[in-house]
Amino acid sequence: MSTDALLPGVTAERVTTARLTQQVLHPDGVDPRAGGEAVLLVHGNVSSALFWQPVLLALDPALRPLAVDLRGFGGTDPEPVDATRGVRDWADDLDALLDALDVTRVHLVGWSMGGGVVLQHLLDHPERVASVALVAPVSPYGFGGTTGQDGRLVHPDGAGSGGGAADPAFVAALAAGDTGDGGPSSPRSVLRAFYVAPGSLPLDPALEDVFVASMLTTRTGPDHYPGDARASDGWPGTAPGGRGVLNTMAPTVFDVSGITEVDPKPPVLWVRGDADQVCSDTSAFDLAFLGSVGAVPGWPGAEVCPPQPMVTQTRAVLDRYAASGGAYREVVVPGVGHAPHLERPADVVAVLVEHLTAPPAPPDRFW
Repeated sequence: MSTDALLPGVTAERVTTARLTQQVLHPDGVDPRAGGEAVLLVHGNVSSALFWQPVLLALDPALRPLAVDLRGFGGTDPEPVDATRGVRDWADDLDALLDALDVTRVHLVGWSMGGGVVLQHLLDHPERVASVALVAPVSPYGFGGTTGQDGRLVHPDGAGSGGGAADPAFVAALAAGDTGDGGPSSPRSVLRAFYVAPGSLPLDPALEDVFVASMLTTRTGPDHYPGDARASDGWPGTAPGGRGVLNTMAPTVFDVSGITEVDPKPPVLWVRGDADQVCSDTSAFDLAFLGSVGAVPGWPGAEVCPPQPMVTQTRAVLDRYAASGGAYREVVVPGVGHAPHLERPADVVAVLVEHLTAPPAPPDRFW
């Protein structure tokens, strides 16, 4: 990663762990190796810790905010991603990082795919987690190929999810390091159209360049993004393979709805934009929804292949989490897309600080 992408006041360090060497960003003057309690920010797909820089700089350094690059992104080692384990490669990497930094209690903040990673870590190590914040998270049942509040598989092989669901032109643009905005599949165009609500974010050009640079750190190929794929007899003819990023969120291998049973149950904050086009009940990246609006040909209809209700699934799981003794708060930011921390950073930081510093509260939901 080029140091040109670091904002003034942010430092990058590489930390060797028992699994791989990971890059961690933190505000100047914050010691990531100080031990004790910390806040760990986990980025989403086709991004890196660079997307968290405005939040890192706005949080009180006393909270020890850190942001990590997941394997295959940013400055962390590009080790292959074993998708047969769901997102556990990344969750286990987080655990190894916390050990290396002597962090005994952690506040986990996960955006998009990173939300799935932090929930997997909660499932595996609930005793270590002080709180969880989810920012526009992936559904607890993965991305694509499910229906209903309970995440029922539409097809036994997960058809419609995984590596075959990616836009080949977007993958090619990432691999080529495309920094322009000459077509709808360029990283810059995708950032403007889908990471944020279209037209809602008049980004400073230099800051937009940082985010595009972050997207371009994504390693591509069958072991990384998007991963491999298999043919399916279910529409749209593609099923998840066993390698790479998109296959980690296939519903055949990813299901973190079991957080309802963890003990102890840390408080959960869920922040999302009401104009999110990615993790949505009408996602522009869900092939079933795209089929329903005629954007993907041959859709067999809602009875055979219904769109995935991602927000509805997340709420259903968090409602069960609350009913079984946990607590969560839902904050919906109007006019905001898939990246509330970019579009309304001050609002997101304010609610995050309240979440990190307030004592546990009874279950409730804010609209």
